[in-house]
Amino acid sequence: MLVLVKQAHQEVLTNLKSIPGIGDKTAIMLVVLTDGFDRFTSGSELCSYAGLTPVIRQSRSSVKGRPRISKLGNQKLRNLLFMCSFNACRYNHACKAIYDRLVAKGKSKKLALIAVCNKLLRQAFAIAKSGLNYDNNYRSTLVKS
Repeated sequence: MLVLVKQAHQEVLTNLKSIPGIGDKTAIMLVVLTDGFDRFTSGSELCSYAGLTPVIRQSRSSVKGRPRISKLGNQKLRNLLFMCSFNACRYNHACKAIYDRLVAKGKSKKLALIAVCNKLLRQAFAIAKSGLNYDNNYRSTLVKS
């Protein structure tokens, strides 16, 4: 299976491995589970597929639960991304910024790691769709600073 994936999606695999925090196994699983990212049209769809999107549990006005991740998606992909989030917090500047910002706000470290998983998955989707290598100094033109 590894040989087939490398033959069909070598460029995508190389680009995904350029993201700090994503290794060989995770890159291969991302390509296999998403059919080379052809199954999804947006990063939010991919995050929903992985079960990393928040779900608000509320019953009109009487019961209000804590927001949690949905966990309705692919558990193996979610677990791989969670393990990758530890390295991403160290070496990926965008992920480190999200992690530090959420922890400084008083959020739990586990919640911050889930946010990093979400960011990693969106970065992987953007890299796969654009066909470019990861650029650590990239600044979005949509964000005004």
